[in-house]
Amino acid sequence: MRMLITGGAGFIGSNATAYFTRAGHRVTLLDNLSRAGSEANVTWLRSTLGANDVELVRGDVRDFDLMVKVCRQQDAIIHLAGQVAVTTSVADPRHDFESNALGTFNVLEGARAAGSDPVFIYASTNKVYGGMEGARVIEEESRYSLVDLPNGVPEEWPLDFHSPYGCSKGAGDQYVRDYHRIYGLPTIVFRQSAIYGPRQFGIEDQGWLAHFVIRCLLEQPFTIYGDGKQTRDLLYIDDLLRAFGLAIASAGRVAGQVYNIGGGPDRSLSVWAEAAPLLERLADRTLEPQFGDWRPGDQRVYISDISKARRELSWEPTLTPEQGLGVLWEWVRQNVGELAEVEQGV
Repeated sequence: MRMLITGGAGFIGSNATAYFTRAGHRVTLLDNLSRAGSEANVTWLRSTLGANDVELVRGDVRDFDLMVKVCRQQDAIIHLAGQVAVTTSVADPRHDFESNALGTFNVLEGARAAGSDPVFIYASTNKVYGGMEGARVIEEESRYSLVDLPNGVPEEWPLDFHSPYGCSKGAGDQYVRDYHRIYGLPTIVFRQSAIYGPRQFGIEDQGWLAHFVIRCLLEQPFTIYGDGKQTRDLLYIDDLLRAFGLAIASAGRVAGQVYNIGGGPDRSLSVWAEAAPLLERLADRTLEPQFGDWRPGDQRVYISDISKARRELSWEPTLTPEQGLGVLWEWVRQNVGELAEVEQGV
């Protein structure tokens, strides 16, 4: 299968490139290499897979002509590229819009002109549900919980784009859905929760668990925004990659569908009150972060209801946060020098 992965040098993209290349597919990764760590991920791919097996197109999804060219005759497209942080979107909403909304439109138009009717998977976000003011939330000792949604937030929950990032990703989400209804393109939307794992150069604005691990091992300060009880479901990267593969294989049956893809209630964790003991056990010391004000658009709690993906994709997460965090910690520990260089902008 010929496959295009936009944002292929990012955390998810580099892991996806390795996963599908090893499965025997011919993968083209497109990336503008602007994100910290992206060049290191390309170097890792070439050393792991072999330089001849890594086809890199350095480019930007905002370049429409390039999207038409790289999408041509692809069998599947996994669209991961874009601006990824709420705080960055607030500071520069035009860049956010062009990267996410316009960029997604360009890739969709490239897919429509590809001549091969490619399966199109879009990495959306739980931020399309906004602040979820309609959900009853209670504060417990170590976390916030959704009173009326014990299985998490279903795909039917009303969309409420909050923050420029939520708006731009949500616009892409709805465009991708509609390109199946209007043009028959076999599109699938994944509304992803917190994904984590090796090759994640987490920063304060995005990739919070990896950011905490990196700062712990580099013995650098970090900040918890809010009270640390805000709760997320966590999904280890390998479990997401299996979901991609299952969706592509099932596209004839599930095209046009939207799936919440995350760890679900059984793999949820509050970002500090519950994550801290796990990190302190690995670090073998007490951790004392700084605390800051709540950030715009930060949900008190978001947990994915993944029952639809279980039912229709025969997919199930495997690693628990404790297991996955142990793998992530070991990867950071073994690559601390490379991570320090990325942190310093080398």
